[in-house]
Amino acid sequence: MAVKELPELVRVDPYLKPYTAVLQKRHERAVLRELEFTGGKRTLSDVANAHLYYGLHKTTNGWVFREKAPNARELYFYGDFSRWEIKPEFALHPIGNGDWEIELPDFALKHGMLYKLWMVWHGGADERLPAYATRVVQDDTTKVFCAQVWEPEPYRWRHASPAKPAHPLIYEAHVGMSSQEAKISSYWEFKETVLPRIRSLGYNTLQLMAIQEHPYYGSFGYQVSNFFAPSFRFGTPEELKELIDTAHGAGISVILDVVHSHSVSNVKEGLSQFDGSDYLYFHHGEKGQHPVWDSRCFDYGKTETILYLLSNLKYWLHEFHFDGFRFDGVTSMCYWNHGLGVDFVNYAQYFDDNVDEDAVTYLTLANRLVRAVNPNAFTIAEDVSGMPGMAFPTKKGGIGFDFRMSMGIADYWVKTLKTQSDEQWGMGDIYFRMTDKRNEEQTISYVECHDQAMVGDKTLIFRMVDSKMYTNMSVQTPDMDVARGVALHKMIRLVTLTLASGGYLNFMGNEFGHPEWIDFPREGNGWSCQYARRQWNLADDKMLQYAGLNRFDRDMIHLVEKEHLLDFLPEKTWEKNEDKILAYQRGDCIFVYNFHPFQSFEDYEIPCQKDKYKILLSSDSPSYNGFGNVDESIVYHALETAGGRCLKLYLPSRTALVLKGSHF
Repeated sequence: MAVKELPELVRVDPYLKPYTAVLQKRHERAVLRELEFTGGKRTLSDVANAHLYYGLHKTTNGWVFREKAPNARELYFYGDFSRWEIKPEFALHPIGNGDWEIELPDFALKHGMLYKLWMVWHGGADERLPAYATRVVQDDTTKVFCAQVWEPEPYRWRHASPAKPAHPLIYEAHVGMSSQEAKISSYWEFKETVLPRIRSLGYNTLQLMAIQEHPYYGSFGYQVSNFFAPSFRFGTPEELKELIDTAHGAGISVILDVVHSHSVSNVKEGLSQFDGSDYLYFHHGEKGQHPVWDSRCFDYGKTETILYLLSNLKYWLHEFHFDGFRFDGVTSMCYWNHGLGVDFVNYAQYFDDNVDEDAVTYLTLANRLVRAVNPNAFTIAEDVSGMPGMAFPTKKGGIGFDFRMSMGIADYWVKTLKTQSDEQWGMGDIYFRMTDKRNEEQTISYVECHDQAMVGDKTLIFRMVDSKMYTNMSVQTPDMDVARGVALHKMIRLVTLTLASGGYLNFMGNEFGHPEWIDFPREGNGWSCQYARRQWNLADDKMLQYAGLNRFDRDMIHLVEKEHLLDFLPEKTWEKNEDKILAYQRGDCIFVYNFHPFQSFEDYEIPCQKDKYKILLSSDSPSYNGFGNVDESIVYHALETAGGRCLKLYLPSRTALVLKGSHF
């Protein structure tokens, strides 16, 4: 495989020219690393099969179990079948290259049995869960985790994956906290109660978080212990498959929020000190400890680590038919300082010694693997640094993600609401912040994800309405603070979505302004699920403002899909800061915002191109608990004025309009 030059990435971004050599070297590293694995005769998909070799597998004659533990002196398989005793007949034997193996007759194990490993190394011994365990459960009484023999009837898939969405409209969801009741919900309940809501709202992609097994529920799934095991808390692997299958039948792609940025520090449940060493999959010593997350940092230069993680991606794609991944913590992976306390203000920061080049190589290979396994799959990088090439094809010199999370937008809205009064909002600033992206890279825009909904932070609407969320949300008792919050909630979401370059994301419940933060069961709250649930009844109650917000989100999403708006580039057509008016067009549609807190305008001139226009969406509609000040039945005819062709519109304060134009 010849190493090619990298003109494309540098050509689209001339500021990269001084760093051409570094980009070239990165490309060469990825090419050569792939060659090491494939020998130039196979694909990455052909070699990313560690999960088919290691772990517990049914054979023609019985069972075989393999584990990689190069530092171990002895290794034992034990569990229900051995009465939880360490017995010589269940000792694994070394087979070379740090691998251990045991073969068992068919009758030795049965579906549902529990098991572990007993690991002996120089100077110590302890129990471990297999690194490739695909089913892990926790005892309700002892809280001890065990691997479980899982050999049910194979799941029969009914639906093919939908076509890859050109512009993902993502509904980010946590299965466990998706119930109306104060409990841990299940895959089945999510399929029956939440999935229909997602379909009704019009989102084309479901992003599932907290699927990979994690010992502490309150970690939100980001402290992973068992990378190949779907969380037992929500049901069986087959029920997860049925959820994904049903989503596919509804035309919804399903992506996994995958955590390859770090691993839980737990020893007995996770990979840390797995074989008595601290470096099997991780960096040795202090470098292998994340300074903030209290977790272990992978060594992406190790062959064992790369094969483990690549195989993990293939496993989720093949076994569960996920349609792609959102990679968590990419910034933490790419920089030795994990991006902590760093403002990325110049290009040199993306190419200096602080960059973990092994991590960049791994991410490049990961994206190449995903395409090799399923060309229809797509990937999203959670990267706050803005590293050039992150969402650029690998063959053109990029890291290969389809999209990058536009994390600065959520921060912008928080900062704006915290530091500026409504009168201080800059229209040009809003437009710039929403569109400040590299043209060559697609991004996923969002107002708020799960981060803003967690305890210790505040959702957007809570910042605007505060405690009145609990007392003044009735449509029958108007409140000025609530009216402001509801109006801006709609406008902020509309401008964020319709100025997005690649796609959009919303966290479960935020579409209707869920009134409570997320606080998972823990000792400090009496292990209560009271704040780890979703109050869907609020969105269904027509007498509450939440219902109107829910309807607006539905119609907003459907509008973007129906008009294929994200297929077109936005073009700003009007900005007047003193009036707080912003207008832009996308396709045949014009978007007009009056952010003024109290000033409405009659016959306001907005530039246009078509002959006539009709209103497709008004945030002031009574259907969305607006005041109904705009007559949505009017057909607006373009006028020729001294300033050019325009529409004369009535623009109430804190109102957004979407109009579609056509020619006579």
